[in-house]
Amino acid sequence: MSSPELVRYGKKRVLPVCPNPLFLQWLNELRDEAKEKGLKIQYTYQKAINSLNKYPLPLKNAKEAKILQNFGDGICKILDEKMQRYLRENGPNASIHSLRAAVLPPAGAAEEQNRQKGDAENHGKAKGGGRRKREYVPQRRSGGYAVLLTLYRQSKTPGSKGFMFKMELQTEAQLLCDKSFSVPEVGSKYTAWSSVSTLIQKNLLIKTHNPARYSLTEEGVALARRLEASEQSSQVRSQVRSDEKNEEELEGGGGLVDLTGSEEDEEGMNPAEVHHSAPQPISSSRSAVDLSSQMMSRTSRRDRLLPGTFDIVLCVDFIETTGGGNHQKKQELVKELQRNGINFDVRKLNVGDFLWVAREKLAPLPGQLRAPVGRELVLDYIIERKRMDDLCGSIIDGRFREQKFRLKRCGLRRPIYLVEECGSSAAHLSIPEATLQQAIVNTQVVDGFFVKRVQEVRESAAYLTIMTRCLAKLYQERTLTCRSRELEGDGGEDQDSLMSFAEFNHGAVKNKCQTVKEVFARQLMQISGLSGDKAAAILDQYTSPRSLLMAYEQCVSESEKEKLLSSVRYGKLKRNLGPALSRTVYQLYCTQGALS
Repeated sequence: MSSPELVRYGKKRVLPVCPNPLFLQWLNELRDEAKEKGLKIQYTYQKAINSLNKYPLPLKNAKEAKILQNFGDGICKILDEKMQRYLRENGPNASIHSLRAAVLPPAGAAEEQNRQKGDAENHGKAKGGGRRKREYVPQRRSGGYAVLLTLYRQSKTPGSKGFMFKMELQTEAQLLCDKSFSVPEVGSKYTAWSSVSTLIQKNLLIKTHNPARYSLTEEGVALARRLEASEQSSQVRSQVRSDEKNEEELEGGGGLVDLTGSEEDEEGMNPAEVHHSAPQPISSSRSAVDLSSQMMSRTSRRDRLLPGTFDIVLCVDFIETTGGGNHQKKQELVKELQRNGINFDVRKLNVGDFLWVAREKLAPLPGQLRAPVGRELVLDYIIERKRMDDLCGSIIDGRFREQKFRLKRCGLRRPIYLVEECGSSAAHLSIPEATLQQAIVNTQVVDGFFVKRVQEVRESAAYLTIMTRCLAKLYQERTLTCRSRELEGDGGEDQDSLMSFAEFNHGAVKNKCQTVKEVFARQLMQISGLSGDKAAAILDQYTSPRSLLMAYEQCVSESEKEKLLSSVRYGKLKRNLGPALSRTVYQLYCTQGALS
């Protein structure tokens, strides 16, 4: 006798309707065709179908589906071709988020879909009317929660720039989040930063510029304000409970005698002092104000490093320690620094070979494998190290001028050239030694760099050692604040206003997407005799080729156009650019023929 079939009780779960029915149908057709032919790609199509069924938002085109799992370039290309054909047949305004008669699924599937939709509506009515769309509110201590609160609090600090960069936002938000913003959990590929895409989709956060700037929308500010109020109320309640508990302990401790006091002390006390020494109940409103001010104070402190809370660390570019033909000499530099007891860190520097950071001291947390990473602010000193053979090669291939330009534009105020002499080996270089010496002098006198000459690697290590110790002493009693490189004049001449290392290194990427102003500067520097200072002076008045061309159009004569830039002042001595360079620039941008 066969066993009876199991009976499952309860209501059947209503499946949501896929908002991308066309893509779903086309994927089903592709899977069925592959299945008939016995192709293994049928399983890939099935995985894509499963991913699409889970995705709750409508897709405008197949390229947007690349964010879903199992949607590669091949599937997206096929779906785009099908969609173009569908729009040609049904008109460019045809909806791709509803099934038309020509592409309806089989009758049974349509009836099932309608039945599910009707069941969903009836289920909602049975609970008392239509359902309202649930408002998105991130969970406390989640990534979205931390990002919203951090941006809101930053916007309320004095002198706020109204946005935050990725690195500084991650660093500040980590204090409010239980998950890591950089390391995914075991078995997952998502971090707390993944919630930023959700905030952008929900129109709570906006991302602009390059490097990316993150700021709150009006809806984001409103939600963050509510989260802040809730956070403060939670802390107030916790503080009140703590105070009430302390008060109960004091009231119940009548049997305790203070053996440190005396009757004379108690009799000699002012009545007002006796009144204030008694435990006072704390009101919620007063606690809220106190806690709010404390939180604002903590927010301000996060933008600065107080004396004694940081170490000065030398950062060495990894190229200076490994690889190349001078590998042995590079290792000698590292060994000398170790022998001198210098605290240094080897990392990738996008500009320069050596610099120093003020690194925040953080104690390891109980239960955590790794110690938390402290904030790092870059001191205003950066060193480019040059051996004579390297200087020769960089002059020949044009790197020397570009490096000087990038050092001047990196945002640090004290660039230094550390030049190692070659001794007798200079006679075997492809450029005469006199020319190399002249290039070094020009770097100091014309370009305004501080140049330190040494004879060998040991002297370089000694100089780095002395600099590290001097900077540690120079900054030990200072309060350092964080400034942004993106804001012109931010920090002014304040020597204690420094950039974060993350922002500095990201802004110094050599092959990053460049602005029109940066490309214009590179164009100008290709002109013989037009140095970085001269290009910067031109950029101060004309930020793009278009603005320069418009200025040429306003000139009434050819002679006036040729002399337009001649009175532009450059460098510390404020010298004029001169008529020769002015005429060359004019011919470059306004003459079709060869330059004269």
